[in-house]
Amino acid sequence: MSSNRPYLLRAIYDWITDNNLTPYILVDASREGVRVPPQVIKNGQVVLNLAMRAVASLDLGNDWISFQARFSGVSHNIHIPVQAVLALYAQENGQGMMFPAEEGGDQPPPSSPDPDDTPPPPEGEAGEKPKRSAPFLRVVK
Repeated sequence: MSSNRPYLLRAIYDWITDNNLTPYILVDASREGVRVPPQVIKNGQVVLNLAMRAVASLDLGNDWISFQARFSGVSHNIHIPVQAVLALYAQENGQGMMFPAEEGGDQPPPSSPDPDDTPPPPEGEAGEKPKRSAPFLRVVK
C-alpha cells in the first residue's frame, strides 16, 4: 500500500484552515531533497507557515510539498519530500498531528510475523485464539 502520510497531511491542513487557524509544518531539513533557505534551518529542522497569505502556489502532492514563500523579502521556491514532514499543526493552539521521523515509519507492520519470533501459547490454551477487548478511541490533547 502507498503511504498514508500525504493524505493525512492534506486532511489536517484542510481541518486547520477550515477552522481559520494557521497551519505550520515542522520539517526534518537534513532529509535528502529538502530545499529551503539555509538561514531558516535551526538544529536540523525548520518550521514553515503554510497559510494562504504566507505562500503562493501551494501543492500538497503525494510525494512532494512545494510552494513559493518570502524570507527576508526574497522569494524562494520551497520543495519538501512528504517523508521529511515531522508535524503539521495549528500555530495558535498546537493541535495537529506528528509523524514518525524514521524511514517508512508510516507503513503498516508486516502482515505475518516471522514464526521464529512468535512466543508459544500459554499452557492449556494451545489452538485457542486470545480474546480481544472491544476497540476504542480516545481523545489526545
